[in-house]
Amino acid sequence: MSVSPLFEKHKETLNKAIEASRTREYWTAYPEMPSPKVYGETANKDGETAFKSYLNKAFELDQPGSGGTVGAEKSPYGFDLGITYPKADVDKLVAAVEEARKSWGKADVDTRAGVCMEILDRINKRSFEFAYAVMHTTGQGFMMAFQAGGPHAQDRGLEAVAYAYEDMKRTPATAHWVKPQGKNDPLVMDKKFTVVPRGIGLVIGCSTFPTWNSYPGLFASLVTGNAVIVKPHPGAVLPLAITVEIARDVLKEAGFSPDVVTLVVDDASAPVTKELALKEEVKLIDFTGSSAFGNWLEDNAKQAQVYTEKAGVNCIVIDSTDNFRGMIGNIAFTLSLYSGQMCTTPQNIFIPEGGIDTEDGHKSFDEVAGAIAKGVEKFNSDDQRASAVLGAIQSDATMSRLEKYAAGDNVLLAPRAVPMEGFENARIRTPLILEAKDESSYKEELFGPISFVVKTKDTADSLAIVKDSVKNHGAISFGIWSSSDDVLAQAEEVACDSGVAVSFNLTGGVFVNQTAAFSDFHATGANPAANAALSDTAYVSNRYRVIQTRWHPKG
Repeated sequence: MSVSPLFEKHKETLNKAIEASRTREYWTAYPEMPSPKVYGETANKDGETAFKSYLNKAFELDQPGSGGTVGAEKSPYGFDLGITYPKADVDKLVAAVEEARKSWGKADVDTRAGVCMEILDRINKRSFEFAYAVMHTTGQGFMMAFQAGGPHAQDRGLEAVAYAYEDMKRTPATAHWVKPQGKNDPLVMDKKFTVVPRGIGLVIGCSTFPTWNSYPGLFASLVTGNAVIVKPHPGAVLPLAITVEIARDVLKEAGFSPDVVTLVVDDASAPVTKELALKEEVKLIDFTGSSAFGNWLEDNAKQAQVYTEKAGVNCIVIDSTDNFRGMIGNIAFTLSLYSGQMCTTPQNIFIPEGGIDTEDGHKSFDEVAGAIAKGVEKFNSDDQRASAVLGAIQSDATMSRLEKYAAGDNVLLAPRAVPMEGFENARIRTPLILEAKDESSYKEELFGPISFVVKTKDTADSLAIVKDSVKNHGAISFGIWSSSDDVLAQAEEVACDSGVAVSFNLTGGVFVNQTAAFSDFHATGANPAANAALSDTAYVSNRYRVIQTRWHPKG
């Protein structure tokens, strides 16, 4: 029986998370609505005040090997954050973390789970603070920053803890082994099974979803007994800095070295990620970002188990529909949400050259393509709603890409700048929709609010292109609209064969670029876009090993 007070405090929540992951039914530990009834009457104001208290100051973390400062975050809403962070001496930091991890790795599973659950609980209580930090580093709209950067990210972290906890508990701590030998005395052994962590985990954050994409790896490595070095993207440090600060406080209070979780911040002029990734002590790496760097990690960090989520080209196939308006509305929101800066946002929309059948009769290719463009334009016609949903463009590279493709001669819907009250310099743009000229124009991922309408021979041709695209270029989402059960069955076969999750006929409040923790797997690990899924058993089981001790009992 556990003697960990933190485990006892959070045991019920953990058990519910385990049960939810088994049933795949809806459940959440952390409410997604920013309601004063849930988070407190002053939570929003307190969170904004806390965020502003970081601006134009040094973020203090008492970590080993720190010397000097680094930091140059800019809000996509038009101002510099002015926050500096301790600059780490990588060799000294890694040495300290290697020492700190030993006692953490020897702690029992329940104790580690309790600490992880307490960290998540404290993060949740500061969800508004995280919302503002995520909003002003990533450009997400406030509601999305609260949900995706807060409770949804926390759920994904908890999901990883639940999977890892159940996986580690599958093997008993001890066993009494008796093998009958007929007339002779039985063979008797006592056995002990010890969960042994791999070493140091390195979590490499991304600029668009610093918490959502980092928490699974962070908590999966931590609960399995590994120390974790968190390396944020230089453009989105603050949300992960706050996370590390909370984790270090909980670890210290629980009697462990706070250096079990540390932060390493760099900038584009002096990157340290490669140096960290090749350290012999680093045995686990979690990365979200470009295919180029993800491939480099897989090819070069041979001493580590590497989990990557990289670029992909997500697709939509339109075959037919019995709810044309609902389909267009769903696609319009999907393309608009966070200006397409999601790894699950569709880029290529395949429509048969002969058009599609709908409840209102047959519609030509041009009519369907025009309806999509008009739907996106209408959805974003109200500046207040548009700015809330679109958020702001996070990086200069995304902005340059949008401007480049908007200058072409195949534009169906041009982007426009959207003003936002209180943020006159916000970088907000509506989606760009293009008609594909040829196959080469849409094969590669064009991250951001850029999508192609692609004319195909028929739906069979559309599905064949999707299958080839996923196998060769990767994808995390795939959506299809069809009134035919046979076509849907073919689409499911394509999805299973190419290794991508598929959504059928979404016309309501669920969108192809959204996934729910405990029910939806994010990515599959079965195509080039990612080599792991968030979360499944494979995502946690390689983060530790079970070492056996056995002996003949005395007496």
